[in-house]
Amino acid sequence: RSTGGSVEALILERRGGDCRGYVKPARKIRPGEHIELEDGRLILVAGAAGPDGMMDFTLRLPLGAVAEDVGSCLEDVGRAPLPPYIRRSGEEDPSPDRRRYQTVFASVPGAVAAPTAGLHFTPELLQTLRAGGIRDAAVTLHVGPGTFAPVRVDELSQHRMHAEWYELSPAVADEVSQARARGGRVVAVGTTAARTLETCGTEGAGVSAGQGTTDVFLHPGRRIRVVDALITNFHLPRSTLLMLVAALVGREEILRVYAEAVERRYRFYSYGDAMLIL
Repeated sequence: RSTGGSVEALILERRGGDCRGYVKPARKIRPGEHIELEDGRLILVAGAAGPDGMMDFTLRLPLGAVAEDVGSCLEDVGRAPLPPYIRRSGEEDPSPDRRRYQTVFASVPGAVAAPTAGLHFTPELLQTLRAGGIRDAAVTLHVGPGTFAPVRVDELSQHRMHAEWYELSPAVADEVSQARARGGRVVAVGTTAARTLETCGTEGAGVSAGQGTTDVFLHPGRRIRVVDALITNFHLPRSTLLMLVAALVGREEILRVYAEAVERRYRFYSYGDAMLIL
């Protein structure tokens, strides 16, 4: 800022230079204030922060900028939006995080966090699976901040999920339906893939192609129609991700599994251990 204070902007949505996200410290920033980002490579024009803490703001290039547009500049100077429990000092090179906090099969920009179950896969592992006759297909779900919001109600039916954008192509829908028809299992890599498949699920455990936003909340008591198995990380208590896992195997079984994980000191969070739920 012109006052010398530091600002961090987390972009959740962007169309050109028009953005929506979190700008910290929001309570100190005045609407209309111009803030230089990344040594003046970008200019942020602040809007008003809403009651949820999110702000509409504009990003623009300064006069004489080298970058062609805002998007290319962000690709050059932006940093991976790591979870807050991963500490990075201002002196560290942020470029390795762009590679490490990303799946090898990611292709569509838009998520605010990596679908971390996919971090366990390498190109070599995928090739080994294919050589063994296991087919794979990609779905898209843009992870949003609501995924990490804890459940604060006692009655699950009262919890409201934030909507996330998804896409399931006709080719992938056909692939899943064919797997079902020949008696194969549908294994979702991560809760994001599971949410997408269940959003597009049809009667008879098939899926139909589609795209849009989903606020489906998968928890014990809600029938899982499409997914037979799930590869996922170990999630936090009171999280919707943990409740999705419990929807597959039941509350008591998942409590038993997590008791063993704690006893054996498994790693939780983004770079933690994974489990295969059959």
